[in-house]
Amino acid sequence: MVITFVVDIFTDMKNGTSMTAHRFVEALRRRGHEVRVLAIGEPGPDNYYVREADYGFISKIGHNQGFSFAKFDETTVRRALEGSDIVHFLLPMPFEIQVYHLAKKMGIPCSAAFHMQPENASYIIHIEKIAGINDAIYKLLYQMFYKHFRHIHCPSKFIAGELKKHQYDAKLYVISNGVDDAFRPMEVEKATDPEKFNILMTGRLSPEKRQEVLIEAVKRSKYRDKIQIYLAGAGSQMMEGHLTKCGESLPNPPIIRFYSQADLIRLINSCDLYVHTATVEIEAIACLEALTCGLVPVICNSPKSATVQFALDENSLFHADDPTDLAGKIDYWIEHPEEKKALGKQYAKYGDGFRVSESVKKAEFMFRQAIADQRGKKPYDGR
Repeated sequence: MVITFVVDIFTDMKNGTSMTAHRFVEALRRRGHEVRVLAIGEPGPDNYYVREADYGFISKIGHNQGFSFAKFDETTVRRALEGSDIVHFLLPMPFEIQVYHLAKKMGIPCSAAFHMQPENASYIIHIEKIAGINDAIYKLLYQMFYKHFRHIHCPSKFIAGELKKHQYDAKLYVISNGVDDAFRPMEVEKATDPEKFNILMTGRLSPEKRQEVLIEAVKRSKYRDKIQIYLAGAGSQMMEGHLTKCGESLPNPPIIRFYSQADLIRLINSCDLYVHTATVEIEAIACLEALTCGLVPVICNSPKSATVQFALDENSLFHADDPTDLAGKIDYWIEHPEEKKALGKQYAKYGDGFRVSESVKKAEFMFRQAIADQRGKKPYDGR
């Protein structure tokens, strides 16, 4: 197939959606497909890049979260779409909406992914406590974008359920965003202090990720003197400053920085425990990457997070926004190292079921069904 991926930013590997796009594009190319990318950036082989749009204050908010809006350029877009068997959209932004309407005029089959949870947006602009706001965002996204699609990729059963609850009427395909094969248990040169109990959390520095709950939990731990926190991620300077201030009273203040994939794999394999405090998650590949390396997770048990699905043990969950309960789980795993070691092996095996190599096979099935649907043929059955 000739598949065109449409996403505002593709080259910034600090953005979760961009990382997902990269993994799917490379995996699909390895399987013999011609995959084009339509995004902001410089032109290259099979890459059709456009300029950034300037939406003033809204663009500034996006930049603080590591996001930029693409600018529609019909000449470039048309070149990217010509000859495509299917166009796949990763976000419901203005650029994607304009590209969709051109693809429709050209008669090209389309599919979409649901990567932007409404709660992510409401937390970023601090309106999450307004009654009904997230339901309103679900409705807005449907009316503006998703009503046009009959085939939608959902990274988890949780978000598929949310779309059904909000009356999205497309066929929903539950497909993990997928873990890169590079993430696995391995012996590495230690990236952490072997004298300390090293706790990792990976993810964007953003209000809904709730990293400060981990910091507060360590303050309440019996073993606070021996714990070192690593917050691996990027975000606004304001959020990084907030987390730094929250942790400055700890015996070992948190280490906050962004890591390349190679360095992150080394760090995961050097740590003793993974904690995921986010209250809002469509899937959380960051958590999957950690457990696939055999690192036992302790996950926030939030009704708005799909990450709960990964917990294999009651001690791998803690009450949402409850640092005391989290401190108890951290202390439990410090006191039960052999149990943690055995469970880590189970997590590594479990994580293999979420490899991107398996996810792209399911994506191929969705693409072929969308193409058959557009052409009025019987649904593709995988043969």
